[in-house]
Amino acid sequence: MTDFRVLLVDDETDFLETLVKRLAKRNLDVAGVESGESALAALEATPVDVVVLDVRLPGIDGVETLRRIKQTSPLIEVILLTGHANMEVAVEGMELGAFDYLIKPVDIDDLLYKMQDAYKKKAIQEEKIRQMQKKNLGA
Repeated sequence: MTDFRVLLVDDETDFLETLVKRLAKRNLDVAGVESGESALAALEATPVDVVVLDVRLPGIDGVETLRRIKQTSPLIEVILLTGHANMEVAVEGMELGAFDYLIKPVDIDDLLYKMQDAYKKKAIQEEKIRQMQKKNLGA
């Protein structure tokens, strides 16, 4: 299942470029940006299904970026990614609606499976909304 769009957000250019290339080779529709501000602008321009978001970013950090994504696009699933195990940030991210929290270095297959799970959750939510709208139109 690779019929979904992913946005990777990480300020480590080499890591970001490598991950984008590796996921693109697996036929994933993937783009990458290096900051929270760039992520928010990219999401306005092009809708995505899943965001993989580094917690530590210059400018707007990952937690604040997550907060803003969920305010404007609550169905987008966000996977937090960090090189620093920090339970407070993990808990805060989950409370704000993050799908999950992974620690770098992350295995590419583990990340891909997690993104697929996140997309499945989003697709289920969208289907529930469609069913409710359909039911409401028929009432």
